[in-house]
Amino acid sequence: MDMINTHAGKLRAIGYDAGKRALRVRLEDGSTLEYANVSESVWRSFKSASAQWSYYRDNIEEAYRCQRVSPSVTSAPTLVRNPLDDLFQ
Repeated sequence: MDMINTHAGKLRAIGYDAGKRALRVRLEDGSTLEYANVSESVWRSFKSASAQWSYYRDNIEEAYRCQRVSPSVTSAPTLVRNPLDDLFQ
């Protein structure tokens, strides 16, 4: 997946795979998260947002399930728990 470098809040790079509908973000601490089932319209809005960090926090971070992945994705991804999951069980 091609990544676009950015310096918005804690974001350092963002990328999208349309075939897999997967959005990937790399944070300032070096962690990389991949969000599943993200529409192309959300990706376009995120990529072009004037405040990408705010858009990410408001529209992506808690709205989609994600997995922590290594940049090379050589190992099995680790599921990152959505903090809202406890409210809906």
